Amino acid sequence: MIILLTGGTGYIGSHTAIELIKLGHDVEIMDNLFNSKIEVLDKIEKIAGEKPKFHKIDLLDKDGMDKMFAEGKYDLVIHFAGLKAVGESVEKPLKYYENNVGGTINLLECTKKYDVKKIVFSSSATVYGDQGVAELTEEMQTGVGITNPYGETKHMIEEILKDVAEADPEFEITILRYFNPVGSHPSGLIGEDPNGIPNNLMPIIMKVSTGEIEKLRIFGDDYDTVDGTGVRDYIHVVDLAKGHVAAIKKMKQGVSIYNLGTGRGASVLEMVAAFEKASGKKLPYEVVGRRAGDLAEIYANPSKAERELGWKAELTIDDAMNDTINYLKHLKNE
Repeated sequence: MIILLTGGTGYIGSHTAIELIKLGHDVEIMDNLFNSKIEVLDKIEKIAGEKPKFHKIDLLDKDGMDKMFAEGKYDLVIHFAGLKAVGESVEKPLKYYENNVGGTINLLECTKKYDVKKIVFSSSATVYGDQGVAELTEEMQTGVGITNPYGETKHMIEEILKDVAEADPEFEITILRYFNPVGSHPSGLIGEDPNGIPNNLMPIIMKVSTGEIEKLRIFGDDYDTVDGTGVRDYIHVVDLAKGHVAAIKKMKQGVSIYNLGTGRGASVLEMVAAFEKASGKKLPYEVVGRRAGDLAEIYANPSKAERELGWKAELTIDDAMNDTINYLKHLKNE
C-alpha cells in the first residue's frame, strides 16, 4: 500500500514509518516540522533501508494538501499530526482548536475528494476524562470531565470521524487511543526529542539526566497509589508502532476503536527508579503540589486490541529505559 503519515517525522510517526517500510509499504510523510526535525528522514532510511518521500505541508494549508493528494494515489492515511502540549492548550485554546480540529477537517475533505477512505487516527486516553475508575475500556462514554483543550480536540475529532463514517459507509476508520508512549528505537537512532521545553515525563527525565533541566518536579506524592505519586500506563513506542501495523491489517467499514496500552500502571517514582537502574546514576527531583486536573491512576484495558487485532504490548519499562539510555548516547555523539 501507499500510506501517508501526517506528522510522520514525529516521535510515534517515525517509529511507525519504520515498521511499515519493513513490511514493504510505500510510506510518504507530511509534516510542518513544528515539533520534529528533518534529519529523522535520514535516520528512518538508515534503519529501514528506504527514505520516505517528504512533503513539508501544514494541516492548515488546504491548497498544499490538495496538490499532494492529487499527485499521491494514497491507499490509506495515518493521521498523527497535531499540537499536543496540554499546558499550552490551556493557555492557547483557539490555536489548538484551529490546528487540530480545523486541520483534520481540511485533511478529511482531501481524503473524501480523492477517494482515500481508509484512515487511522492517533487519538489519546485523554478522551476518557475522569471516569472515577483506573481501568479504561473502549465502551466507556468519552468527553465527560476532560480537563484541557488538547483532550477536547481529540474527542471532537473522534466525533467528526464517526459522523463522516455514518454519512459515507465506504469509509474504514480506526481510532487508536494511546496511553503514555516511552522509549526509543533499539538502534538508538530515533526517540523522543521534542523541540522546546518538553511536557511529558520521559523527555523531562532525559533532560534532567543530561543536565539541561536542573531537576524533575513531581506533582504530588499524596495520591492513593502505591507510593503516593501518579500512576500511568507507559507503553514502549515500538509496541505502539506495531499496534498501527496490526490496525491497518484489520481495517473494516465504519469506525473501530482500540486502546493501545499495556494494561498495567507505573508510578512516577517507579519510572524514576527504573531510569536510575538503567543509567546507573541518581536523578535529582523534588515533590511539588498537585497539578489541577491530574488523576491519581489510569491504565488501559487493552484486551479488545489483543482479541480483534492480535496485538499486545510485549516490551517492558526496563526495555524502554535501556533503549532511552542508548538513544541519549547517540544524541551526545551527534
